[in-house]
Amino acid sequence: MGKRARRVGWGLVAVLLAGAAAWAQTADAVGQRNAAKARAALNAMVKALGGDAWLHLQNEMQEGKLAAFFHGQPDPGTTKYWAFHAWPDRDRMEYTKHRDVVQFYLGRKGWEVTYRGTRPLPQDQVNDFLRWRDHSVETAVKVWMNEAKTILVYDGQRMAERHLADEVTLISPENESVTIQMDAQTHLPLRRIFEWRDPVYHDKNTDVEEYDGYHVVQGIATPFTITRFKNDEMVRQQYVVRVQYNQELGAEFWDVDATRQKIKKK
Repeated sequence: MGKRARRVGWGLVAVLLAGAAAWAQTADAVGQRNAAKARAALNAMVKALGGDAWLHLQNEMQEGKLAAFFHGQPDPGTTKYWAFHAWPDRDRMEYTKHRDVVQFYLGRKGWEVTYRGTRPLPQDQVNDFLRWRDHSVETAVKVWMNEAKTILVYDGQRMAERHLADEVTLISPENESVTIQMDAQTHLPLRRIFEWRDPVYHDKNTDVEEYDGYHVVQGIATPFTITRFKNDEMVRQQYVVRVQYNQELGAEFWDVDATRQKIKKK
């Protein structure tokens, strides 16, 4: 190859490299603008939920009724429940009118306490609850959003529950993702979506939670109807009748053995 041909060849390579660098810079700028838009949408959601009051909640108590569904059809009746949550990983649920069936999810473990004693909850039930908690709106904002390697993607606007919604997806460093759809006007969350792969059958599953009937309680915007879907089938609906925030619960409240002793005395 002559000198002239080599000069032409190297010139073409230089042009291609310059073009690739310019394209990469443009793509990076577009990605940064998209991430900034996603973060702005999430910040607006936090503000709508209550801002610092929501971000720094000590605990939450819900009282309501729970309806279960099988293949989209409701099981007869509803179950009264009291649900307590303290960030980041303490949850307690009480069932029956006597509140004498109590389930704990503390850290990564679960127990059930009744008048018969204490037993570990089935592992598949614990796994389901932990997946739900690990992919909640609260975890997405308080953990994922603050990790430097989390990717934020603004997916645009679409209809959700008859509302125009801003959709944002958060992708964690572990390649887990959570999608949140927020009302374009009120900025309140309408729907939370995540996918997970069954460890046994390896098929992909979709978990969706929808929020409706918001009321402001102690400065916190609170959904009073919460509906959960798995693979497009409704599996649970919660009807909240009362909510309290930042109660003085004490260490004994989260003690499994202390709860067992109280139930035995009833």
